[in-house]
Amino acid sequence: MASHCIAQFMEGNILGATKPITLYTHTQRYNHLCSLSMNGCKAPNPITPLGMIETRTFSAVSSPSMAMDRLNSAITDLGFNPPVFDSGIIRLQVPIEHQIEAIDWLRAQPQFHHLPRCFFSGRRQPRINGVDDDDTHLFDYDHDSSPVSIAGLGSAVFFRHFTPFSLHDWRSIKRFLSKKCPLIRAYGAIRFDALANISSEWEAFGSFFFMIPQVEFNEFEGSSMLVTTIAWDQSLSWTFGEAVHALQATMRQVSSSIVKLRKEVPKTSILSSNNVPSKKLWDFGVNRALQMINKDDSPLTKVVLARSSIIRTSPDIDPLTWLASLQVEGKNAYQFCLQPPDAPSFIGNTPEQLFHRNRFDIYSEAMAGTRARGDSKALDLQIALDLLSSSKDDNEFAIVRECIRRKLEAVCTTILVEPRKTIRKLPRVQHLYARLRGRLRSEDDEFDILSSLHPTPAVCGFPTEEARVLIAETETFDRGMYAGPVGWFGGGESEFAVGIRSALVEKGLGALIYAGTGIVKGSCSSQEWDELELKTSQFTKLMKLEVLSVDTKNTILSEK
Repeated sequence: MASHCIAQFMEGNILGATKPITLYTHTQRYNHLCSLSMNGCKAPNPITPLGMIETRTFSAVSSPSMAMDRLNSAITDLGFNPPVFDSGIIRLQVPIEHQIEAIDWLRAQPQFHHLPRCFFSGRRQPRINGVDDDDTHLFDYDHDSSPVSIAGLGSAVFFRHFTPFSLHDWRSIKRFLSKKCPLIRAYGAIRFDALANISSEWEAFGSFFFMIPQVEFNEFEGSSMLVTTIAWDQSLSWTFGEAVHALQATMRQVSSSIVKLRKEVPKTSILSSNNVPSKKLWDFGVNRALQMINKDDSPLTKVVLARSSIIRTSPDIDPLTWLASLQVEGKNAYQFCLQPPDAPSFIGNTPEQLFHRNRFDIYSEAMAGTRARGDSKALDLQIALDLLSSSKDDNEFAIVRECIRRKLEAVCTTILVEPRKTIRKLPRVQHLYARLRGRLRSEDDEFDILSSLHPTPAVCGFPTEEARVLIAETETFDRGMYAGPVGWFGGGESEFAVGIRSALVEKGLGALIYAGTGIVKGSCSSQEWDELELKTSQFTKLMKLEVLSVDTKNTILSEK
């Protein structure tokens, strides 16, 4: 395991003053990353197809331990009867006759830091019916054949680089995927700003990090599935024999027991807390952004500024326990966890979809403007109506919606926006919301969709480049994967959320909780700060935090 240290950083201050900020960092670089698998990005020619892509399904069993036995036998048989191809990927899957939560399976696994982990849970789509959020329907794809959530351990093949995510990288990932094997998927995330310097806490993630798990647990409606995947490619110096040996080594560490997670975090006390930027520097940054927005000759109409809240707790925060507790916050959100080897866990509970592609159909969303939920139905409705009638929030929302629509038009034959504006309600907050649907001219346009939609005005601003530059000049911390695309690529289908409402967590070192808010003409820095508090409260409220000691110069993360 990499050694760690607590380091002192200086918070940049445009006014000239500096003060120490405690962050965590890793003293060891991640050159050994994923030593038990291959980096698919190094393929000499990502257009060259694999020799074989195959899914083998065995008969259903009644327990995870029986599924483990069946898979171990199948892996042994493969070792004795290797394929004749120089490259390929084989998925072995054993259905389990009852539903087990994927996050419970992952939590039961021993935490070997050299093995990467991932978790991704989809969400239910809000019915388009104004402010009524009680009724929901499922996504447009066939939910019977798509997992509710997946958990992965180890990587059959991973994809990571320090250069920005490129067409070459996308093709390298797609090379291992096939429409004939729709559940072979690459799960991961991309940095918010690939041009920004990568800080030590985000180093293991690179500019992007995706993995096809070696061992995977799929949770379906009413059933489950235990899966192993073997990938090999002699052009990447990774033979079939090496892939089998690595998988067997991982399988020896996998537990077949299940630990049912409590959907709450034990009472935890904050040992220290700090916001970057501080309230004083936040006010200065917002006012500076407003000065630029209000200039007659400025093209900038919106910029999203973010905050990193650094907390250390006693006892330690377990990332998966924390993530499980976030599920209480509502079914209409994506949950995710991504952890490269010897690295912190990036976890989140995000309501925002970047896009979902099913063959030629593409879906996206526009979401902006935030209000708290009301304590009563009458108050909740009044707050929603206030949000709908707010000219400031309408301006912010229209920027997001129209920008996404224009980007979809570049690669789609038809675009439908329905509704143009309504309310999306979540357990703690409500937002302005619109849904967009398009028809791709080609499935290969997926890379263009991803690269053009990210970053959206909801997490960056508009115009994009002007907003990105201002963010880089103003923010004194590395966003990393926060506000970047988080999700998965499949053969004929892909789905990405926006990595907001998220945190970077490591036991023994605490957590960095991220939140942002859109600055437009009419914004007030104090009100925007309150919005940050509201957005981060889903983490702090669930923990029932009691502050023991803080730097009085900084804003305390308190219960609201």
